[in-house]
Amino acid sequence: MGRSVAQQLIEGHLVSGEVVAGQEVGIRVDQTLTQDATGTLVMLELEALGLDRAHTEVSVQYVDHNLLQADEKNAEDHLFLRSAARRFGLWFSKPGNGVSHPTHMQRFGKPGKTMVGSDSHTCAAGSLGMLAIGVGGLEVALAIAGQPLHIRMPQIWGIRLTGELPPWCSAKDVILEMLRRHGVKGGLDRIIEYRGPGLEHLSAMDRHVIANMGAELGATTTVFPADDAVRTFLHAEGRDDDFTELIADEDAGYDVTDDIDLSRLEPLIAKPSSPGNVVAVREVAGCEVSQVVIGSSANPGLRDYAIAAAILKGRQTSDAVSFDINPSSREVFEDLTRMGATFDLIAAGARIHQAGCMGCIGMGQAPAGGHNSLRTFPRNFPGRSGTKDDAVWLCSPETAAAAALTGVITDPRDLTEKLGLDYPRLALPEKASVNTAMLVAPLPQAEAVKEELVKGPNISSLPDFPELPDRIDAPVLLKVGDDVSTDEISPAGARALPLRSNIPKLAEFTFTQVDEDYPRRARGCKEESGHLIVGGHNYGQGSSREHAAITPRYLGLHAVLAKSFARIHWQNLANFGILALEFVDERDYDRIDPGDTLVTDGLRDALTGSQQLIVTNTGKHEQYPVRHQLSPRQVTMVLAGGQIPLLARSVKTLWGS
Repeated sequence: MGRSVAQQLIEGHLVSGEVVAGQEVGIRVDQTLTQDATGTLVMLELEALGLDRAHTEVSVQYVDHNLLQADEKNAEDHLFLRSAARRFGLWFSKPGNGVSHPTHMQRFGKPGKTMVGSDSHTCAAGSLGMLAIGVGGLEVALAIAGQPLHIRMPQIWGIRLTGELPPWCSAKDVILEMLRRHGVKGGLDRIIEYRGPGLEHLSAMDRHVIANMGAELGATTTVFPADDAVRTFLHAEGRDDDFTELIADEDAGYDVTDDIDLSRLEPLIAKPSSPGNVVAVREVAGCEVSQVVIGSSANPGLRDYAIAAAILKGRQTSDAVSFDINPSSREVFEDLTRMGATFDLIAAGARIHQAGCMGCIGMGQAPAGGHNSLRTFPRNFPGRSGTKDDAVWLCSPETAAAAALTGVITDPRDLTEKLGLDYPRLALPEKASVNTAMLVAPLPQAEAVKEELVKGPNISSLPDFPELPDRIDAPVLLKVGDDVSTDEISPAGARALPLRSNIPKLAEFTFTQVDEDYPRRARGCKEESGHLIVGGHNYGQGSSREHAAITPRYLGLHAVLAKSFARIHWQNLANFGILALEFVDERDYDRIDPGDTLVTDGLRDALTGSQQLIVTNTGKHEQYPVRHQLSPRQVTMVLAGGQIPLLARSVKTLWGS
């Protein structure tokens, strides 16, 4: 049997383990991506590890999330990140240069390469035929230091595409169809690989849209072949020499398969407040809208802005709607302006913002409470927008532009009848306005070693965490349901995000989306016993931010008992010494109440000797069998209190000296 694209990528970078689903494998990493909301901790981790210089082919630090400078905190982080990039030999993308994922695709992405990033949407680079995986910041730090990435080998899920998208539909509707079919847990422990004749009609940036939101399916990553569409993209970027063809063998086998006929798709939309809550736009048409935002890494291509401009050209948006445009990169903004489309958007009433993530991470553009906001974003978790009682919908640029015009959710196909508007035909430039002025190359080693890290008052050191105790005897401080996201554990938004490099202060926001009193109660039992959390399925979905593990750990969290875990957060818990346990019998979840005291004894022997443990509820005189899925490597790490204290014991060995 032949090999899929994903198999070729993994086998070509394998350093340990066997390519068997469920087994732990080690993969050599070629490139890394960090952004400012998570990169500050990565740079502090590199400092803690004593790194001399990046050992990867390419590592880039982007500043694209914390762009609003309402006070000094974000500006301090930017200075620190610049100094760290200079010190450790990384490229530095200046604030306002662009969102990390499309910018990296334009300038650094290469078919056949592997990449890890401290951002869950790193998987977008799979659009170029890369194996790109979002992970926690500590794993990125280790990759920069030359260490392999260890993951549980996923299944390969082959999605065969046929047909061609009809008018008024675009790539966003493809990934929304996947979410409609499979939900936010459908891709767990899988790599999604798209194939088939339908690929012929999807550009590389269309594929970026689909690969990006594979993260919302819970997938390890998404891959596309490196074919003529990728060749065309790299040619437009002046990077012909970086193209390498990478396609699946004709007889390639897949663990799981599915089919999508693109010609049968219709405009889709994800209702509040989950990317998996997908319905046809026609089903919710007529709902009033107060905000429309086009941008983000989920719809970053030139055509995504140009199609909206063409729909709105010569027209004015509804006076009930705030219509916002967030360019994804300087390059896209230049090309859009060269086309004249920027002027069409401005004339239609658009508010043009700087190139960056902006409202996608809740850094500005917070909507009015209880009012509908349509966005071309990847996520609509509760409160992620910066408004606690938000109502955020996810849709294509076509659907977003239709709502901006009418003031209500509108199936864009209806614009033909209502406004006499045919689906616009776009003439996009064949060559991009390549702009590298805001990309700063790494310093030569002789200069880099002299660089001092610039740490303002908001840059704190990483906390020291003790070893996992042999006996946990602690209360359940919080019990949550299914699909709790890292946005609910460690909130996004303009209040919390500027504290990403200050763990003690950021800890005060932990779980406040769920329980405003959690930080106070956690501090109250931290020194005496610590505490536990009980969760449902898919605990920790969403963002890769390791803060969602670090701040609960700082507040005394020993273990999480859940029905199941999201991949990245599960790894982040282990990285920082928190025990992730799954119920053997999911009915035991219902038997535990907040305030119950749970005990598990002899942990050090139990974890090394078996994957199953017993937890005792002392108040109810009940016992619950639980299991962990940690590899022996991870068990050692958790027992040591996390990856950093473990590595600190042998830092000289790490560098081979």
